Amino acid sequence: MPQRAIILGSTGSIGCNALDVLAGLNGEWDVVGLAAGSRGRELGRQANRFRPQAVAIASADLAGELEGELSYSPQVFAGSDALRQLIDAVPFDTAFCAVVGAGGLAATIRAVELGRRIALASKEVVVVAGSLLMPLARRTGATIIPVDSEHSAIFQALHAGRREDVRKVYLTASGGPFRTWSAEAMDAITVEDALRHPTWDMGPKITIDSATMMNKALEIVEACWLFDLRPDQIEVIVHPESIIHSLVEFCDGSMIAQLGTPDMRTPIQYALTYPARQPCLSPPLDLLQVRELKFHPPDRERFPALGLGYYVARRGGTCGAVLNAANEAAVELFREGAVSFHDIARLTEKALKEHEFKESPTLDELLAADRWARREVTRCTAC
Repeated sequence: MPQRAIILGSTGSIGCNALDVLAGLNGEWDVVGLAAGSRGRELGRQANRFRPQAVAIASADLAGELEGELSYSPQVFAGSDALRQLIDAVPFDTAFCAVVGAGGLAATIRAVELGRRIALASKEVVVVAGSLLMPLARRTGATIIPVDSEHSAIFQALHAGRREDVRKVYLTASGGPFRTWSAEAMDAITVEDALRHPTWDMGPKITIDSATMMNKALEIVEACWLFDLRPDQIEVIVHPESIIHSLVEFCDGSMIAQLGTPDMRTPIQYALTYPARQPCLSPPLDLLQVRELKFHPPDRERFPALGLGYYVARRGGTCGAVLNAANEAAVELFREGAVSFHDIARLTEKALKEHEFKESPTLDELLAADRWARREVTRCTAC
C-alpha cells in the first residue's frame, strides 16, 4: 500500500520541492492532505494535481480563492486552526512540516501526539517548543526526522557511532551573500542584496536568515533539542561551497561528514524514505568538478545574530520562542523597508534580554512569549 503524506506549507519552496520528490517516487506515496498559509490559488492548483482528500489554508479570507481554483470537491479547512484540523481529519503516515515560522506548531504537535512520523523542515517548531516536542515524541513513539540539510547531515553521520561517543558537531554555513563584505559596506545592505544567496535557492525569509546568519542561530538551538547536545558541543564553520552539509566528530578523533550538491530535494527524500535510499532528482556530486573545499571561522562582530543562538541554547525556557518571533517580525519589517539589515539582530537581542523569562513554560506561555516578542519589535520600531 502507498504511504500517505500530509504536506504542511506545500506552497513554499520546500513544500514545492517535497511535492516534486513525492511525484518522483513512482506511486509509492499518496498525498492525502495539503496546507498553506495564504497562497490560495497555488494551493488549489496543487490540489488539482495531487487530488488529496482535504486541503487547509490558514488565512480564512482566502478560502473563497482556494475553492474557486479547485476542480474537484475535497474537504476544505480555513482559519487559524485549519492545519491542526487537517491533521485530525485525514488518516496519514507522515506529516511533512515545511511551514515557515511558528505557524505549523500546533499541527506538528498534534501529529507527534498521534505518534506519526514527522519530516521536519520547519526548524522554528523545535526552536520554539523543543522542550515540549521532544519529550512528547518519546512518550508517543513519534519519529522526528530533520529535513534541514545541516540537521539531515548530522542525523546521517550519527549512525556511524554511539551517541555517547560524540565529541562535537560542526554546523556548516555558506556565509550568505555578505561573507566577504566589509563592515562599512554592510551598513548599506538592501533587501535585494539580502535576497541574493550565492548557493541555495530558498524562500525570502529563509534567505534573509542566511544573510544575517540567524539561520545558524536557530540551527544551534534546533540541534541541541534534536540530538540532545550541549551548546558547547556545537561549532559553526563557514563553508562557502555548501558541499559538506555538516560533520560529526567522535571521541576517537574520527570525523564523519555528509556531502552532496546544494539541492534540498536530497534531504527531503531521505526524510521521507528513511531508512531506505532511492535514486533522487538531485544531480550527483562530481568531486572532480568541486576541486577544493574551504572552511573559515564565522565573524561574530559582523554577524552578531550567531551569538544569540548560543545564548538561547544555554538559557532555554521561553528564549527560543522570543528569538524566533522577534526575528520573524524584524525580517518582515526589513522587507518592508521599515528597519535596516543590522536592526534585525539588534531588535531580536533587545526582545530576548527584556522579555519575562520562564524556565519551564507551557505551550500557552510559549505562544504568549511569541505574541509579546512580535508586538515588542513593532513597538520599538515605532518609537
